[in-house]
Amino acid sequence: MDKRLSPWRLGATLYMPATRTDIADAILNNKISGLRSLVICLEDAVSEIDIPTALRNLRDLLMQLAQAKAAQGNESWPLVFIRPRDPAMGATLIQEMDVSAIDGFVLPKFTRASLPPWWEILGSTDLCMMPTLETEEVFDVVQMRELATTLVAHPCHSRIIALRIGGNDLMNVISLRRSRHLTLYDGPMGYAIKMLVAVFASRDFALTAPVCEHIDDHQIMDRELALDMAHGLVGKTAIHPNQIGKIESALMVSPTDHADALRILNSTQAVFKSQGAMCEPATHRRWASSILARAQVYGIATEQTQDSIRLITATVKN
Repeated sequence: MDKRLSPWRLGATLYMPATRTDIADAILNNKISGLRSLVICLEDAVSEIDIPTALRNLRDLLMQLAQAKAAQGNESWPLVFIRPRDPAMGATLIQEMDVSAIDGFVLPKFTRASLPPWWEILGSTDLCMMPTLETEEVFDVVQMRELATTLVAHPCHSRIIALRIGGNDLMNVISLRRSRHLTLYDGPMGYAIKMLVAVFASRDFALTAPVCEHIDDHQIMDRELALDMAHGLVGKTAIHPNQIGKIESALMVSPTDHADALRILNSTQAVFKSQGAMCEPATHRRWASSILARAQVYGIATEQTQDSIRLITATVKN
């Protein structure tokens, strides 16, 4: 996969309804500071009555992006994805619009049953895929294990940049809405995220964290981000630009982790002590590699940032 499409480059993935007319500015003119990835949404963020408008906007945007990419390339752009409503809409987009300037599709309500129609649409293209896990089947560990096994053996495997965890849809499945005073991990989604990490990350799939819908409650956001990082998630869905900076800060690597990762990957010792903790290269090597990959994109946290992280971690534990 192209280095540009590393899952670590997703960062805060901002969802924007396709009805908006300022998406080109966000992509071409860096209108939103720090934006690394963007999803143009035609699904939940667009009502049925607005679909024709959204599709017209999208057609115009894609033509503008294709012209800009041909003229100047896309290295300075955020990663750009489209989220169709379903495979039928996805097929229409491929057949009737110029998608040469985007990086891939986000596949909503993804299941084993929906893989064949999506692959029939995307298999002959160069587009990457970000399946979203957000249906009833997600709570069933057996079905998730079967899905993971299927994806590992399928030719789509090399196209999957990450799997997205659809928190709000999953909460809807069990007739809940997240509390205003708790993180997503404090309810049933805590089980779901842990299970998905165990099933998919063990097979080398990257997973992204669900959105924190409480836009103005930064304490909840900080606590949730600390738990996202503790679960090894590679990025987080954002619904507002003011969430981007916080997500970026959380993805920075601590100086301690960076130093440990370097020693683990370069050490000839089987076990050694580093900064008060045991390091064992045989079992910590994959972690160390991911830490260095993350640091290469997001950098190493300053002491001030680390003080904030320690405070947040203490709050989470309490």
